[in-house]
Amino acid sequence: MSSSLKLDWCSHEAAKYAVEHWHYSKSLPTPPVVKVGVWEDGRYIGAVLFSRGANNNLGSPYGLGATEVCELTRVALDKHDTPTSRIVAVALRMMRKLAPGLRLCVSFADENQGHLGTLYQAGGWIYAGRAKSMPKFITPDGQVLHNRQVSKTGVMPQYGRLTRVPLISDCKVVTQLDKWRYLMPLDAEMRAKILPLAKPYPKRTCVGSVVSDTGADQALEGGATPTPTLQGATE
Repeated sequence: MSSSLKLDWCSHEAAKYAVEHWHYSKSLPTPPVVKVGVWEDGRYIGAVLFSRGANNNLGSPYGLGATEVCELTRVALDKHDTPTSRIVAVALRMMRKLAPGLRLCVSFADENQGHLGTLYQAGGWIYAGRAKSMPKFITPDGQVLHNRQVSKTGVMPQYGRLTRVPLISDCKVVTQLDKWRYLMPLDAEMRAKILPLAKPYPKRTCVGSVVSDTGADQALEGGATPTPTLQGATE
């Protein structure tokens, strides 16, 4: 029996709940973030989040400015019946209506988490090769941080002011595998422009390896529904 699917803008609290329960990162991306909530048969099952991403020059390789490109940064879903590629496609349509000037969405599948990009392949995204990953930094108390959360001096500009951060010298540096880069053009002209970048989709070569981009930690805790106040409109 098919499930009833609903997507709508959701609150910061609902998005935070989704990533903390159903996404391996356990954290929200750096703001500004556009937050799309997902309901199936009336039950909140997670969120799809778009942002500017960690790279300030995300659109530069495609001749785009910061307002013309976005990154799909989180797909945080509990167990669900609707194909993830369909959920993402509906969320993308909402983004296009919200920001008509958007021309391209970029996303990265993290091989360090066993992801290959199968949801993007199912949705017809263009695979454009590998994207270099920065190392992770593990602090003495076990926090896992990215390169914008540590520095050689112990301070770093964050949100327009100098902020104290852990020293790189105090952290364990963990090298990361490069990620898989996927592109979704949002108009015909952009599609024609980036099609020459298309490469054959990567495939698994190891027996028993993970074949889904919905990580195992996104499917362990079922039945969790935030209170109605968490299911509000976009902020």
